[in-house]
Formats: sequence, C-alpha cells, structure tokens
Amino acid sequence: MYEELAEILRNSDNIVFFGGAGVSTESNIPDFRSEEGLYNAKSNYGMSPEQMISHSFFVNDTQTFFDYYKKNLIYTDAEPNDAHKALAKLEEMGKLKAVVTQNIDGLHQKAGSKTVYELHGSVLRNNCMKCGAPFDLDYVMDPAHCDGMIPKCDKCGGIVKPDVVLYEESLDDYQISGAVEAIRNADVLIIGGTSLVVYPAAGFINYFRGSKLVLINKSSTSFDSRADLVIHDPIGKVMKGALDAL
Repeated sequence: MYEELAEILRNSDNIVFFGGAGVSTESNIPDFRSEEGLYNAKSNYGMSPEQMISHSFFVNDTQTFFDYYKKNLIYTDAEPNDAHKALAKLEEMGKLKAVVTQNIDGLHQKAGSKTVYELHGSVLRNNCMKCGAPFDLDYVMDPAHCDGMIPKCDKCGGIVKPDVVLYEESLDDYQISGAVEAIRNADVLIIGGTSLVVYPAAGFINYFRGSKLVLINKSSTSFDSRADLVIHDPIGKVMKGALDAL
C-alpha cells in the first residue's frame, strides 16, 4: 500500500497536501473536538468546544475564553512528527507545491515547509486589537503581560487577540485564494488526518481537477469512494513509509 503511494509521489512534481487535526495528534496535540475534548469542555465549562472558541464568546466572556484557549489549544512543547517532516522533504525535492492546513500550531513551518496556507490561522501570531502591534506566543502565555488570563498590549493596553479564525468568523481571503489556486492546479491531492466534516474548509477539495486523489485517515470519510487510493492508518506512519519507499 505504501509502495502504491510512493509510486504516485514518484510520478508527480505537482502535489498538494490538505491536512486536518489528525496530522498533529501524532505530535501529542489532541483534537479539541474529539470525544475527550468535548467531555473536558462540557465538564469544566458547561459548553461545547465550538461555543468556547466562538467570536461571540470571545467578546462576551474574554477571561473564560482565554482560560479555555490556553489550556486546550496551546502546546508549546509540541514538535513536528513524521508527517510534517515527510511533507517538508517532498517540498524540498520539488514535488510538493503547497500544504493547506486546518491546524493552527505552526508545526508544518517548524518542520521546514515553506508554502503553507493556514485556513484557520496560527496561535504563533497575535495582534493588539487596538493598535495592531504584533506579539508572539510567549508574550501571550506570560502571566506578566496578562490581566488574569487576558493578554494585554504593552504599548496601549488593548487586548491581544490570537490570529486564529474563531467560529462565526470568516476565513482570511489570502489563505483562501492561495489554497484554492494550489488545489485547482495540482496533479495529485493528498488529504490526511481529517474526516472532512468541518466546512468551509472541507469544501476546498471540490476544486481539485487533477489525476490522483489520495485519502489517508484512521477512520472512513464520506469522500473515500471518490479517492484513487485510501489508506486507514496514522498519517505519520504512512508518509514516512511512502517517502522511504521512494
């Protein structure tokens, strides 16, 4: 099976990868929408994860928003896994043209990927809502810069908001157009670590017009029947195996 994927990689130099939460779970970043994530949010806050990281909740209860956000979406010691590393290597080889990700952890870039479209933003970028000053993640996580759990700008005192697309917010136009263009022009689209149920991101694969669609996910998806190759295995194991077989 990995040899079949290796053959697809071997024969293309116009590959795009579209990934979801499953890509980062192997870096010990849990999917906050998982059963366990749902339980934690309900038991500790009395709400669903989707409610906790919505725009309206951010506005109405900023203190609790940041409490949840910092405890459930930030993993400062996470490192790139075999999937991130394999994709960076494929780009370096001139085969992979872009990574389109729903993740917000920045691990693709940390692994060495250069062309990454982050549909849902990144926890690594943060800006003051009042003056626009940029701040890194360390600043946001440092209690010395916070009023309770809320990070405050050291220049004007405004709230520092993560560059993360919250529920009820629109995706960034630049990220959308870049992702659509890359997918539309790809010969091979590899989808990994996503059940393809989160829209609008999941709808992006409808732009694919290439020859080979590969789906790599632990569980089945509604798109399995449309794929040329389906592998139900951990994404890191699969990508490393295919790269080793190249």
